[in-house]
Amino acid sequence: MAIGDRIQDFFDWCGNAFDTFATNLDAFAFVVLMIIAIWAAILVVTSKEVMHSAFYLALVFTCVAATYYFLNAELVGVIQMMVYVGAITILFSFSVMLTRRTIKGSDEEEEE
Repeated sequence: MAIGDRIQDFFDWCGNAFDTFATNLDAFAFVVLMIIAIWAAILVVTSKEVMHSAFYLALVFTCVAATYYFLNAELVGVIQMMVYVGAITILFSFSVMLTRRTIKGSDEEEEE
């Protein structure tokens, strides 16, 4: 198969995907939501600030809850929002904020 045929197949696939998303907006919203969730999940792991990771984790939990709404499981989506986004993420944020952080080379470290 020549490279030109592969490029043509790719553009045909893109056209078919666009037609599918134009006629089915739920599928388009689902794909956008999953792209945001995957992006936020990668940022949870790669972020250098712990607090930013907690907020990215809340975004992942919110995307998962919205996915439950697409699956017509509204009760599970509401429970996901209340338990994970509301409770677990806030607990994690407070524990990070209340943990003492030492800075290397500070005066407090030398006194101890």
